[in-house]
Amino acid sequence: MKKEISSKPSNFRWTICILLFIATTINYMDRQVLSLTWKDFIAPEFHWNNNDYGNITALFSIFYALSMLFAGKFVDWMDTKKGFLWAIAVWSVGAVLHAFCGIATAGVLTGNWVADFHESKEIIGKVDNVSMVISTSVTLFIFARFVLAVGEAGNFPAAIKTTAEYFPKKDRAFATSIFNAGATVGALAAPITIPFIARSMGWEWAFIIIGALGFLWMGLWVFYYKKPHQHHKVNQSELNYIQQDQDDAPNADPGVPEKKFSFKECFSYRQTWAFAFGKFMTDGIWWFFLFWTPAYLSSVYKMDSTQSALPLFVLYMITLLSIIGGWLPKYFVEKKGMNPYNGRMRAMLIFAFFPLLALLAQPLGSITYWIPVLIIGVAGAAHQAWSANIFSTVSDMFPKKAIATITGIGGMAGGIGSFLINKSSGVLFDYSHKAWTTINGTPLLEKYPQYSSERLPEGFLEGLEKSGAIISDGIDKGYMIIFSVCGVAYLIAWSVMKSLVPKYKVISK
Repeated sequence: MKKEISSKPSNFRWTICILLFIATTINYMDRQVLSLTWKDFIAPEFHWNNNDYGNITALFSIFYALSMLFAGKFVDWMDTKKGFLWAIAVWSVGAVLHAFCGIATAGVLTGNWVADFHESKEIIGKVDNVSMVISTSVTLFIFARFVLAVGEAGNFPAAIKTTAEYFPKKDRAFATSIFNAGATVGALAAPITIPFIARSMGWEWAFIIIGALGFLWMGLWVFYYKKPHQHHKVNQSELNYIQQDQDDAPNADPGVPEKKFSFKECFSYRQTWAFAFGKFMTDGIWWFFLFWTPAYLSSVYKMDSTQSALPLFVLYMITLLSIIGGWLPKYFVEKKGMNPYNGRMRAMLIFAFFPLLALLAQPLGSITYWIPVLIIGVAGAAHQAWSANIFSTVSDMFPKKAIATITGIGGMAGGIGSFLINKSSGVLFDYSHKAWTTINGTPLLEKYPQYSSERLPEGFLEGLEKSGAIISDGIDKGYMIIFSVCGVAYLIAWSVMKSLVPKYKVISK
């Protein structure tokens, strides 16, 4: 395609970056609907506890992890445009499916499949077998979560591949930090919209309305996306800027297909293991903050989903500081003369120290809930800045034809880490809620030993408190343990990554 000749470069790459930002925003809003509705709306309807929710989020992480492994390969195979369209179509269907889990639960348990949302609640409320309600509803939500995870797994491989197509190496972390801020904005928009939709229209409509946004984005992607060298909105000056890296040139002969990297080849590089280990150690921290912070404010500070909207909004506003994290490596490259990898690792080491503040979140939380909110916000900003840079290490060292595949491998490792932290959090929080809670100074299980193997009845502790008993809930100690894990994970990840890849080395094939 003949390019427009102009000395002034066009800036169409930023339009593409905005599209990636919107996709990531939708991605995280879809992911957040469950965490913002389960405690107040879904759990009372289906009798869930922390462990049930922990099982659902943990399995979502595993589905996401396994899907990432193949999503990256799928995006490299389908190429960017079609790969992204498939991903967002599947996850939008998965998001909407959650809304029909109540109707399906009523249908499975009673054979009545024609109830609407309101009628299905009444039908489930009349079912005496609570265990069946729990197991059936949890299974159905897990299925919806599975479809969501399969689709959402395609977002980051496709977005990172697009960034590598449209930005030179020195700008990729900054572009990644901007589109990755969509995760923050999605998390930001979620608490000020989803609980209010759920309260006014029902939790089912929260899933349907947020899920439908993905279908609108698909129209924008079809209309705007093409390869930069094929796009009439990218002039020659901008194309020269995009393709300035000598070791990153596009396929010289489009008629000759590029040889793809196999999984076996990918795993033979230390760079792949370094990226995967970094994701394994740190992805779960962000997912923990995302999935459990609303429950933390509810369990420890007795806030419902609308009361926690403002603290969550402030928390995620703070995480927008992560955009600075994309600029910092560029400073090290341009002002300090470092290569992209060294500049990125220097920046990541700086970000790795901030989550240590999480060690203070629970001890200082007795003063006011704003202290853990602010600390989690800072830790979340550090994570997102870290995340933008760790993603960019892939395009620093691997050719474009392997970027989505390597990103998928790292995403799988991150999903496994997320599974472990979400599952262990649910188990730990239920354990600490029973084993470390005291009633008038006496351990709960010493006073009521039958609950060592049974679920606590809904509203049990609240009822005791209303009768005048002094309750000290032990769940805050469970959160203290997980916050401590979050605090040290990044420094461990950085140390191992640096030992695996001490120097910048580009993979060529």
